Amino acid sequence: MITKEELHNTREILHSCLPLFIALGDEFRQQLIIDIAAAGEKGINVTDLAENSKLSRPAISHHLKVLKDMGMIAPEKIGTQIFYKLALHKDLEKLSDFINSINRVIENLKEEEGKK
Repeated sequence: MITKEELHNTREILHSCLPLFIALGDEFRQQLIIDIAAAGEKGINVTDLAENSKLSRPAISHHLKVLKDMGMIAPEKIGTQIFYKLALHKDLEKLSDFINSINRVIENLKEEEGKK
């Protein structure tokens, strides 16, 4: 049987993932994440991101700010340029926690259905 506490915990974990879902809900930010991931450990700057996008540099900077504010990317200043790298470890852990929690709820539901 699923306890109220388990459901409450699942809801709390899902709520903690909300910034991730909001940030990744935009197709341009999704593409930026892919482009930043493809750049690897060295990162990528706005100029290089703009070459692969139909967005203007100011628009890209806005989306980068959203991702940075959510903690999904990390800027690193090298000389006069800022390079962006992925910083998704905590977000992926939260998402993994949610998936594991919802899987437990589903398994409990299956067990309850099997008892009927």
